[in-house]
Amino acid sequence: MLNSIIRFSVRNKLVIGLMVLALVGLGIYEFTRLPIDAVPDITNNQVQIITVSPSQAAPEVERLITFPIEQSVASIPGITEMRSFSRFGLSLVTIVFDDATDVYWARQQVNEKLAQVKDQIPVDAGRPELAPVTTGLGEIFQYAVRPKKGYEGKFSPTELRTIQDWIVRRQLLGTPGVADVSSFGGFLKQYEVAVIPNKLKSMGVTVKELFSALQQNNQNTGGTYIEKAPISYI
Repeated sequence: MLNSIIRFSVRNKLVIGLMVLALVGLGIYEFTRLPIDAVPDITNNQVQIITVSPSQAAPEVERLITFPIEQSVASIPGITEMRSFSRFGLSLVTIVFDDATDVYWARQQVNEKLAQVKDQIPVDAGRPELAPVTTGLGEIFQYAVRPKKGYEGKFSPTELRTIQDWIVRRQLLGTPGVADVSSFGGFLKQYEVAVIPNKLKSMGVTVKELFSALQQNNQNTGGTYIEKAPISYI
């Protein structure tokens, strides 16, 4: 058979030449469409479950959160490895699937299992959430938010972080191919209530009542109006 191919190639130089040119042209065309990644993501096919529980010690996190999650997702087909990490206030469960498993199908299966196990986890122990569909190796770009020249004194680090979280990040999340945008740096805007125990005790108010008052003060309620004759009172 090899002799026949050589014989055909020698006798039909024009045909072979055209085929070589067509092959070169196809190669050049495919090269222009080749996605090039300077730092490829070599992470295996995995789904991570993160649970933040600030008030729980490591043994309680393992017993109340990590173990129930591991038991609930163990029956999902295609799992090749499962590992967990429990420490003070944090539970991290990593589920590794085989390469043939679609990652979005895997996340759907894990989500369905989490819906069942959430009832077994105490309400004050935190709620399990799935990590984004990417890892640290999938990071492609870093940027900094700075004020324009001449406006340095107008924006504080807290205001710049607020702009990043509420304006820049939300616009970048709509970009095709972007799975998540992580923010770090600056000062996160927050409100703190400093309690003076002696004054609180002198007024006959307990810490529990203070917590309850703060929770009620930060609730939203829908409004409407009352009609009375031709007048509407808001």
